[in-house]
Amino acid sequence: MKRKWIVTATCLLLLWTCLAVLALSGCGRAAGGRRIVRVALGQSETHPQYLGLLAFKETVEAELGDKYEVQIFPNEILGATQKAVELTQTGAIDFVVAGTANLETFADVYEIFSMPYLFDSVESYFAVMEDEETMEQIYTSTDKAGFRVLTWYNAGTRNFYAKEPVRTPEDLRGKKIRVQQSPASVKMMQAFGAAASPMSFGEVYTAIQQGVIDGAENNELALTSNKHGEVAKYYTYNMHQMVPDMLVGNLKFLEGLSPEELEVFTQAARRSTQVELAAWEEQVAQAREEARSMGVEFIQVDVEPFKEKVLDLHQEMIADNPDIAGIYGYIQSRNQQTKAWQERKEATDIDQG
Repeated sequence: MKRKWIVTATCLLLLWTCLAVLALSGCGRAAGGRRIVRVALGQSETHPQYLGLLAFKETVEAELGDKYEVQIFPNEILGATQKAVELTQTGAIDFVVAGTANLETFADVYEIFSMPYLFDSVESYFAVMEDEETMEQIYTSTDKAGFRVLTWYNAGTRNFYAKEPVRTPEDLRGKKIRVQQSPASVKMMQAFGAAASPMSFGEVYTAIQQGVIDGAENNELALTSNKHGEVAKYYTYNMHQMVPDMLVGNLKFLEGLSPEELEVFTQAARRSTQVELAAWEEQVAQAREEARSMGVEFIQVDVEPFKEKVLDLHQEMIADNPDIAGIYGYIQSRNQQTKAWQERKEATDIDQG
């Protein structure tokens, strides 16, 4: 029986690999001569980003269905995210959804999003991400590397989750915590007193289960969409990062489009963001309920002690990477504007009350 299971698993793995290789080779045209547009995604078919990509596909094919067929490959079918970024860079894949940490090695400015407690509030975060003029300067920063970001997706607030509760920074001391493959994230974890363990997102479940790491840091959907709540029962709202994911396109493909076609792809990307944002809010609420049914405890903590541990990294990161100084200053001004607006609103509410 054991040998039969091994043979079956091996055959499935070979079939899966063959399908992935086939997708990246020789089959660049669909029926009717349409150009196949390949999009790689690390998340599952139920994830908000997948739903956003469906909207991207629908919009492109509604306008250009006689020329293009968009095919979405979820669940890291085409490889882990960093590998998929490299494939997009070469043109083997046309688009990939990647975290900003995956883009840091190609453009230093993306390191800004790994800075802990960069945004003072969700409102400030959204104000920056929806500023198209500012974001376009960041999106084009990877042109020399051969790809460009078209739009962003909300990836929520990153928090700690682990086998044991984290209520203060001291609870992190000596713990092995998975982080994204980003030097800034590693420094952040060291400042918290934990041991940073960079690894692919797809490896996290098994690593926690087998005790290779003690926990990780991510949004609530990781607990349910990726079942991490089965092996990590404590989720702490310390809110150390608000990090978007990006829809990255191969530059040669984008520059090969006609102006009219590029406008369609651009509008499709914007629509995908709106769909993803709406689905995100809904699914986070559902994820909390589902995670509770899995036995996960959600812990509210005083954020200030966590901030105090890592705020010195701001100036250290700017000194090491001057490319982020401009966008850092802009974000701080947005933080101040949002804070002032919130204070005026609270004062108005009190007066009216």
